[in-house]
Amino acid sequence: MLGSKFSYKPDKVPISKRVIQFHTATLILLSIVFLSSIIVIGWFAGDDRISEIFAQINNWQMHPPIWLEVPRIEGKYLLLPTVGLLLTVFVVMKISPQPRIWSQRLIVGILIILTLRYVLWRSLSTLNLINPLNGVFSLGLFFAEMLMLVNSTIQLFFMLNIKERHREADVKSLAVVSGSFLPSVDILIPTYNEPVFILRRTIIGCQALDYTNKRIYLLDDTNRSEMRELTEELGCQYLTRPDNSYAKAGNLNHAIAKTNGELIVVFDADFVATKNFLTRTVGFFQDEKIALVQTPQSFYNADPIAHNLGLENVLTHEAEVFYRQIQTSRDSSSSAICAGTSFVVRRSALEKIGGFVIESLSEDYFTGIRLSAQGYRLVYLNEKLSAGLAVENITAYTTQRLRWGQGTLQALFIKSNPLKIPGLTLMQRLASLAGLLYWFGSISRVYFLLIPLAYSFLDVIPIRSTAAELLFFFLPYYLVNLTTFSWFNYRSCSALLSDIYSLIICFPLAVNTIQVMIHPFAKGFQVTPKGIVKNHYTFNWNLALPLIIVFIATAVSLWRNLNIAPESTQQITGINLGWLWSVYNLILIGITLLILLDAPKPDMYEWFNLRRIVQLRVGDQNLWGVTTMISEAGAEIALTQKLPVYLFAYQPIDIEIIEENFRLTGEVVSTGFKDEFSTVRVRFESVSLNQHRHLVEMLFCRPGQWKHQNAPGELHSLLLLFKILLKPRILFDRKVGVSAMTVSQI
Repeated sequence: MLGSKFSYKPDKVPISKRVIQFHTATLILLSIVFLSSIIVIGWFAGDDRISEIFAQINNWQMHPPIWLEVPRIEGKYLLLPTVGLLLTVFVVMKISPQPRIWSQRLIVGILIILTLRYVLWRSLSTLNLINPLNGVFSLGLFFAEMLMLVNSTIQLFFMLNIKERHREADVKSLAVVSGSFLPSVDILIPTYNEPVFILRRTIIGCQALDYTNKRIYLLDDTNRSEMRELTEELGCQYLTRPDNSYAKAGNLNHAIAKTNGELIVVFDADFVATKNFLTRTVGFFQDEKIALVQTPQSFYNADPIAHNLGLENVLTHEAEVFYRQIQTSRDSSSSAICAGTSFVVRRSALEKIGGFVIESLSEDYFTGIRLSAQGYRLVYLNEKLSAGLAVENITAYTTQRLRWGQGTLQALFIKSNPLKIPGLTLMQRLASLAGLLYWFGSISRVYFLLIPLAYSFLDVIPIRSTAAELLFFFLPYYLVNLTTFSWFNYRSCSALLSDIYSLIICFPLAVNTIQVMIHPFAKGFQVTPKGIVKNHYTFNWNLALPLIIVFIATAVSLWRNLNIAPESTQQITGINLGWLWSVYNLILIGITLLILLDAPKPDMYEWFNLRRIVQLRVGDQNLWGVTTMISEAGAEIALTQKLPVYLFAYQPIDIEIIEENFRLTGEVVSTGFKDEFSTVRVRFESVSLNQHRHLVEMLFCRPGQWKHQNAPGELHSLLLLFKILLKPRILFDRKVGVSAMTVSQI
């Protein structure tokens, strides 16, 4: 056994040393805040030395370098840089609809130049330090912007090289398919409180994998009798432990100590693999330096944002940006992130670092960091080889994101800190820095919501600029970023929709970020609830309250701005920028408040638009049709002939799915008419284990079935936002309640 080689408890460090170690980052942050506060207080109090410093900086702002001055030409000609750059990027994107090396590097180069130009303009010409009040808001906005820009600029550098491994997987999988490379594989499925029906499909999916040398283990961290019975029924191994210390990491380490496979696969309790998962991933381990292969997380249900807006078939999952863009760009510099599920790891490498990291809530991320620090390679294979259950309401969405944020920021307080741990390259540290800065972006997002209020209620102008300067410096930077945003992330999200996603939980996330910096280990691991069934609308008042307050204040400030008589050109520019900013914030907050109204989800099973020819037998009569929707519990079938008079509800029926050579018995739930076809809804009855295996394999395990979906572009996104505001789902989509109730009966 390898159990003795794994450490389950943290090193016993003296309390005094542990306090110093864990709070260095906090002390640095508090020192910065303290010094900044002293400077601001001194400035407001009229301290001569501090006032002189800011007066000199303000003088520089009023007399910027000559190369930052706007050309003295007519206003229409100031648009030429913007028009020229937009034409350039449009041509590049037309020639290369998907980013390629040459096109990506060209546009990255343009964006880096525009970003540097914008930063120089903002820092040397636009700060308003005429008095302490304006200065505080102006500097605050500048640093909030710079925080976001540093993160995005780092990401741009990673976009210079993109690594796709499809062909490499094709070559490496040959040895697996031929049987010449078949290392033993332990598949671990950790579970805490997930219901039986979710675990059942996950285990069945693992058993259906096209790989013989595997063993499947259910790791039950709550010692439930129903889990033990499930493993006995399905024929896999059951493991539990006397306590659940260190949450998921502890559960995995306990299981690893009791197993001995050469490779270890981890699937979260709700993730179902396609049959070729191991065939596509195991071959990489022929290279001894590769320690881990990560695959994307895809989902078989809509995320709560799309569901609440009624745009399930329009919006992509928020995670798509991370898995399509971030992971592929990081992979080229060996900086791919272990994402906690749907990955394969080499046991010997895991053993060398002492098992899964137990110092943080993000055990997956820091385990990958430690593997990289030991000189191992982490590989990202951008192929959808599994699918899981996305969080099903906004409360669960918030819980999950807050845990991710806390776990990632704990990097600053543990030994596995990627900024300090020996063995990482500069690019790997930069990638980790971008990941840390991302979570601080929530503070900037809150500040951006509040800035328009300063324009109106405090008569503050945080950006000192003329309209000509905005046209010449800001507009090209903003429009080129907006135009290329979706192209860069492989059509996984638009910039407008990205803003809404960031707005939903910006307040709790900002508070969480500050709390983590002060007390990083205050909150323990919180499991994301799955398998939720709900028959009514619910509103998330806790998340909505700060947004409602900001919405009302912004509406009032907009009204004030529209009625102010400006006294100077600078004030005109400030007021115009203020009301434009206010209008934008009002639209986004309005959409966000609609998202916080959780729509019903009355069925615990997911339904798929899967077309299969079926033969129905009712008594002595045969009917033919095609499935329009199907789940583990039932199906909707469009008949190829007129609805027979003898077909009525609650009537027994036999179903044969022709392509699958698969038979089921069921009961008619309802009949109807849809898209010019007679339809019948059927509930399956007395489904045997073999029949359920067949259903799961048909619905979840077909190789290549999880496809990339493209998000709407910027213009389409804008139209969608207005459509949602004018026609919210709760008022106009009456089909939700009716269809959901019908489906729930099946």
